[in-house]
Amino acid sequence: MPNTSFAAGTEQWIGELGRLRGVVRQHVVAAQLAEMVDNSGPMRVLDVGCGQGTQSLLLARSGHHVTGLDVSAELLGQFADALAGEPAEVQSRVRLLQGPGEAATELVDGPFDLVMCHGVLMYLDDINPMLAALSAVAGERARLSLLIRNGLAMAMRDGLRGDYPAALRAFDTRQYTNRLGLHAQAHTPDVLDRALRPFGWQRRRWYGVRVFTDHSDEPSPAAAELTDLLAAELQAGARDPYRQVAALLHLCYARGAR
Repeated sequence: MPNTSFAAGTEQWIGELGRLRGVVRQHVVAAQLAEMVDNSGPMRVLDVGCGQGTQSLLLARSGHHVTGLDVSAELLGQFADALAGEPAEVQSRVRLLQGPGEAATELVDGPFDLVMCHGVLMYLDDINPMLAALSAVAGERARLSLLIRNGLAMAMRDGLRGDYPAALRAFDTRQYTNRLGLHAQAHTPDVLDRALRPFGWQRRRWYGVRVFTDHSDEPSPAAAELTDLLAAELQAGARDPYRQVAALLHLCYARGAR
């Protein structure tokens, strides 16, 4: 069963969106997704845990047909408000549903060409039902985009913040309390690879997200002031050893011959 603890952090999550950490996350993930769907033509996309819809809206603006699924009525309301400000053709390409991703086979009509599940797995006691559901609604040649807390470098966040006792404790665990005050868990690429292999997925790419700014709590400056910072984050997230110490990992999988 899903861990529903994220509901307690919804208000805090909304407050994070305008902070530097949130802006970096959304920009970097969007750029990485653009590489993943480049020259693919219009796709059917399922965004599980779509939240306020940042990535879904970007894809809909690019011509893709997106179904957003989330357990939070509040976040779906924010998504709907943002969608209402879009042109009619963008609105027509988006469908919003409330419910858990584990019930995707009952809630949505597949198959989808791209399935996204960003920032969700860390809140689940058992990730396998979710991965099974995502796989069940994905097409035979689909792509899968997962954003997870990086279990390869658990001590980095506390170390960068100067909380060295916490950093020392983090070396030997993948459990943590996040910025929303919620208990969560990290994963590593090999754990996801093993869990997804029975469903026919093979990892094609992986990236780091938020290498240099994970410890930053300040509000985001104007976009013009972020050019070099975002460029540096994108470079770091695409190469070793930097991506290995990022706060989050963006894992991209494919099915079928490519």
